[in-house]
Amino acid sequence: MSLVDLSKHVALGIDIGGTNTKFGVVNHRGEVLEKGNIRTDAYPTVEEYINALYEAVAPLIEKHGNERNFDGIGVGAPNANYYTGTIEQAPNLPWKGTIPFAKLIKEKFGLPCTITNDANAAAIGEMLFGAARGMKDFIMITLGTGVGSGIVAGGKLIYGHDGFAGELGHTIVKPGGRKHWSTGSEGCLEAYASATGIAITAKKMRAEFPESILNQYPEESINSKTVHECALKGDPISMEVFRYTGQKLGEALANFVMFSSPEAILLFGGVIKAGDFILKPTKLHMERNLLPIFRNKVKLVFSELDEADAAILGASALVWEK
Repeated sequence: MSLVDLSKHVALGIDIGGTNTKFGVVNHRGEVLEKGNIRTDAYPTVEEYINALYEAVAPLIEKHGNERNFDGIGVGAPNANYYTGTIEQAPNLPWKGTIPFAKLIKEKFGLPCTITNDANAAAIGEMLFGAARGMKDFIMITLGTGVGSGIVAGGKLIYGHDGFAGELGHTIVKPGGRKHWSTGSEGCLEAYASATGIAITAKKMRAEFPESILNQYPEESINSKTVHECALKGDPISMEVFRYTGQKLGEALANFVMFSSPEAILLFGGVIKAGDFILKPTKLHMERNLLPIFRNKVKLVFSELDEADAAILGASALVWEK
């Protein structure tokens, strides 16, 4: 396909979250030409949801399809299986069991559909459009409400034998530690390094230090953004929250580095807005826990993708990733 031909080809990227679904038409340069969204949680059955999604997306396909060719649809979703095209037992979606999602989308839209979990989609998007361009070995860590990950080795995303490889957020970083609010596991990375985990850490620490600025906020207002605001004001307890979070994240990243020896680890998501408050302790504790042969080799960088469009870009990239 020539460069002239490429300019006429687009894909539809769909990012399914527990509350909202975002979608957009994307070209080969990673430009979102048009986008929109619908509520995910407004539809009790997947059939109703897909009908509503089609109504919202059909005008975009018709509009851009007159001038360009639609190569397909890429979907990023929780608990999505790349091999089977299914969404399986997703705890934060309204539809339970195993949903043959890619098949339903293909039948409704008349376009090929590829699906994977949202963190894997983000990794592919980063490889095609972001900071991982040209890299064949890297790990993508998404730090949001939870901790997701995508592992790329030899230029290929690692899916494992069943399509679910790469759940690094649920690896244990502190045996017998903090109980996860959903899975019940004790001491996993997500319980400490996610925005949810940061809020838990902050609430515990502020209770021990009444002088912290964090105590000026009501309980329900304590989140990673609040902690960042207080850290910027010089609150030592808020800084310690990020230092502790960075320590747990850095220790986990050291394990991940020694597992796959990536060129870089890319951090993405709302938590990274804390900047050096979290990056410096993360880098320190990652390097401290690495074997000498791995030290000072792995770049630790923030994503280059715009957070508002990253999920759409990542999903659309699935169409061209093969």
